[in-house]
Amino acid sequence: MKQKLHYKRVILKLSGEIFGRENGKGVSISSYINIAKKIAKIKKESKIDLAIVVGGGNIFRGRENGEERFSKAIADNMGMLGTVINGLGLQEALEDMGIPARTMTAIEMNEVAEPFILKRALRHFEKDRVLIFAGGTGNPFFTTDSAAALRACEVNADLILKATNVDGVYDKDPHKNKDAKMFKKISYKEAIEKDLNIMDSTAFALCWDQNKPIIVFNIDKIGDISKAFKGESFGTLVS
Repeated sequence: MKQKLHYKRVILKLSGEIFGRENGKGVSISSYINIAKKIAKIKKESKIDLAIVVGGGNIFRGRENGEERFSKAIADNMGMLGTVINGLGLQEALEDMGIPARTMTAIEMNEVAEPFILKRALRHFEKDRVLIFAGGTGNPFFTTDSAAALRACEVNADLILKATNVDGVYDKDPHKNKDAKMFKKISYKEAIEKDLNIMDSTAFALCWDQNKPIIVFNIDKIGDISKAFKGESFGTLVS
């Protein structure tokens, strides 16, 4: 007897660095393929509606323009275009594995990918396609965390899964503090009071307001995220 799913429609937030080479920079076809293999396995085993929000940090980060006299809005637009490259790379890798996928962008570029239209996205779910949301929110000054929160609300997702380089949410940086303690579960209010920086403030506020639970987990354990769908302990649940 199959275990009942606690979450049936899920947004998976992936940073751009996982698509880069060993240093997290540039574009690596093998990285798209490796991530696609894990996603294909998850999709085949879990039968959930799955959408992925991709970052573009391996190509360009808007905040990396430093002290140079360079428009923040233009820098963010460049970063959003980087997410489209990652979206297309992941889509191609998934489709090569027999997993139907569609990249939908917040910025119109019809010759390259579909624009995000809610009813069209829902129709893709009905046809059991993996959706890849690229282009951020389509606006500068917003992160891809905000895009994940926004799309989760629009498509009425049950859960946001945020991949990081640690196992979950800690009371302090586990890379610098050996005594750091991981939370298995924490409320939105506690996360803000403890200043845990799970997402940027805009994204987090939207998740709290719309009651969208977030699970923070280690990207190295992406193959185990079906545990989360079944309500088993996995990463840190923020709700």
